[in-house]
Amino acid sequence: MSKQKTSFVCQECGAESAKWQGKCPSCQAWNTLVEEIVIKPNQKEKWISPNTEDAGKSKKLVEVTGEESRRIITADAELNRVLGGGIVEGSVVLIAGEPGIGKSTLFLQDCLELKTHRILYISGEESMQQIRMRADRLRLTNDNFYLLTATNTQTIFNEIKKIKPELVVIDSIQTLETPFIESAPGSVSQVRECTAEIVRFAKATHTPVFIIGHITKDGSIAGPKVLEHMVDTVLQFEGDRHYAYRILRTTKNRFGSANELGIYEMNEGGLRQIANPSEILITQKEEALSGIAIAATIEGARPLLIETQALVTQSVYGTPQRTVTGFDLRRLQLLLAVLEKRGGFMFGMKDVFLNIAGGIKVEDPAIDLAVLCALLSSYEDTALPSNICFVGEVGLSGEIRAVNRIEQRIAEAEKLGFEKIVVSKFNQKSITAKFGIEILFAGKIEEIYKSLF
Repeated sequence: MSKQKTSFVCQECGAESAKWQGKCPSCQAWNTLVEEIVIKPNQKEKWISPNTEDAGKSKKLVEVTGEESRRIITADAELNRVLGGGIVEGSVVLIAGEPGIGKSTLFLQDCLELKTHRILYISGEESMQQIRMRADRLRLTNDNFYLLTATNTQTIFNEIKKIKPELVVIDSIQTLETPFIESAPGSVSQVRECTAEIVRFAKATHTPVFIIGHITKDGSIAGPKVLEHMVDTVLQFEGDRHYAYRILRTTKNRFGSANELGIYEMNEGGLRQIANPSEILITQKEEALSGIAIAATIEGARPLLIETQALVTQSVYGTPQRTVTGFDLRRLQLLLAVLEKRGGFMFGMKDVFLNIAGGIKVEDPAIDLAVLCALLSSYEDTALPSNICFVGEVGLSGEIRAVNRIEQRIAEAEKLGFEKIVVSKFNQKSITAKFGIEILFAGKIEEIYKSLF
């Protein structure tokens, strides 16, 4: 009997080593190398592409025929947006999110609403009865929707040959196992090889595949990093399970923008699309409150107006607190340093708390001005006018820098009924359209302070 071949595989990055080491030589992580049985040689069933005659042959670029990717348009406008206009045929999409956030509900709902295509939903985590109960709660039916509860990849591919689906959903990749690798389901080797088989199938048959994946405790996708390189699109499904709103965010997309955003509301009937997210990201207040400023930001192609909330209080401890939600802590510290150095405001002995309303995370530097005005409003305990919003990046010398796509931001503010918007004076040349909203230009934070307070 031949000896089984084993190797040590890093559970973080997927790198292989012939012997055990305390530290992975590839990703430098400690205690992540685990011994796995690697091989059952040369028995893999491969999906052969119909274009095999072109494999291994070079061509001039001008000789290659270009054709636009055909897309499946779903009933979910938010999903269409984050995918770049619909589901591309032959694409492999990886969706990751926390347990219980609603990944399975979202794609079960979207598949049941897509009645014009034959769909195969493969579940390795739930029984058919559980999925039927969820479909009954959603009050949706579809005669072209097929269920399969299996974890063996060869069983799945045999069923696919019989049904010939036009869309496949796999829930989840961590439960699948291929018979060609003898490690446990969910291990790096199994996840990598199962994904490779799915990608080969999708490209050879031009069938789009959605793969639902788990995340680790630090928020990254479980499995080797190479998993994200193998697929065409990576989506993150985010949100707090204690709140109703969910965010579908694109982190990689070979067929569209990698910065798109879709927003849903979770209710008893499933996930409802939010067509105008600016309305839910701005709190409706009965009275003017200090520490609140509205920022005009952009996620992908979508302009959003969000509410920044700041609270500045006297510190009772030796070291002042700096607490943020939905914003970069180091960016906040930078803005506080600018206010101290350029404006003369003493934040050194103040506790500062900052929150982006709605549970959204924002990385756009154009909200710097709104954050700064919210901090000054709380510091002075003076409410800002409710009809004004802000857009601009703040530099280290206290100047307000120009931002991109300023006209889209202004148009969104005007649409939501704001009467004034403060922008950088360096954006003045790039504003060519006529707007009904009053545009105020500023170059330094001193000008903003004098005009507002």
